[in-house]
Amino acid sequence: CKDYVPETTAAKVQGTLRKLRPDAAAALEEMFAAAKEEGVTLSTVSGYRSYSKQSLIYSRKVGRTGSEAEADKLVARPGASEHQLGLAMDVQCPDTLTLSSNFAQTDEGRWVEENAHRFGFIIRYKEEWTDITGYAYEPWHIRYVGTEHSLAMQQSGQCLEEYLGEVQQ
Repeated sequence: CKDYVPETTAAKVQGTLRKLRPDAAAALEEMFAAAKEEGVTLSTVSGYRSYSKQSLIYSRKVGRTGSEAEADKLVARPGASEHQLGLAMDVQCPDTLTLSSNFAQTDEGRWVEENAHRFGFIIRYKEEWTDITGYAYEPWHIRYVGTEHSLAMQQSGQCLEEYLGEVQQ
């Protein structure tokens, strides 16, 4: 929806574009603090995005890939981005400026993969789920679902679409 704007707050963590819904921001702060205690420093890249900001990002991706079909695998269309919900955050190593699947091979990426669920986050677009989610692998894109759901999803190995399908039944 073009007009949807959630209540957001800037998470008190390292990085840029740190706004999330308050519950997600608090969980992100806890996650970043735990990572730091365990010797890993994380940085935010992009949290809440407005419809218009997502529209710009999508248009740029269409221009770079040459088609909407290719862009749709890499970037959500305006109005369909989890970032607009205020529940998604792109995270990265503090010294890296670009988002890349290489994040998964870093100490930071491995820590996120192994621990995000403890704080209510899931890695939203895993490599093995691309046929289900419709999006390319994004080890940096985490989404807040709350600890009850993130723990259940971690145990089951399900992506959000599969998990929601089961919960609805």
